[in-house]
Order: sequence, then structure tokens, then C-alpha cells
Amino acid sequence: QVQLVESGGGVVQPGGSLRLACVASGFTFSAYTMSWYRQVPGKERELVASISSAARSINYGASMKGRCTVSRDNAENTVYLQMNSLKPEDTAVYYCSRWNWGVNDYWGQGTQVTVSS
Repeated sequence: QVQLVESGGGVVQPGGSLRLACVASGFTFSAYTMSWYRQVPGKERELVASISSAARSINYGASMKGRCTVSRDNAENTVYLQMNSLKPEDTAVYYCSRWNWGVNDYWGQGTQVTVSS
């Protein structure tokens, strides 16, 4: 079965960095676009970044553009999100997702990122 497992969240001070990872299993990872989203309680989930199957197409949402980098290692079935210059408003649960024919059809359980001094 399809599984997406995020890791790397935690508490970081403003201005700090974190690298999130999402390990995929149960499908041919290299064939799919993968995305990172984040969600704050009471708000809609928003796109942080997406990366196509061979990493030829990368898109960033407005909220973290210029402060994050998405990458993937198809040999390790892993997609990464490097986040820099973190701000308190980046506090959220971060999810990875598989993009399939126009929908995000599978989601991980999420990893909490808290930016606080």
C-alpha cells in the first residue's frame, strides 16, 4: 500500500533552518510529482512546493518562495524540503503528498514545525 512518512520537523528559532524528508513506499516513486503542503489549524492547507517526477519542473507557493528548496532522490524514494530563514508564521504541520492526474491522492501524517524563540 502507498505510504508517505514525513520527518525532520521540530522547534527552531526564528531565522533558523530545517530540512524535512518524506520517504515513500508502495508505488513507483520516480513516476510521480510530489508536493509539500502546510496547514495551520483553522486555515486551508497551502502549497509550499512541488517537484515533478524527474525534477525538471519545480514550483513554489508564495508563502515560502525564496526561502525553501524542494529536491528528491528517486533512488531513495525520498523528497526533501529545505527551509531557511524561518519565521514564526511558518509554524504549521507540513505534509507531503503524491500528485496523480490532477489530485493529491495520498498524504503523509504530517510533521510539526514550530518557529519560536
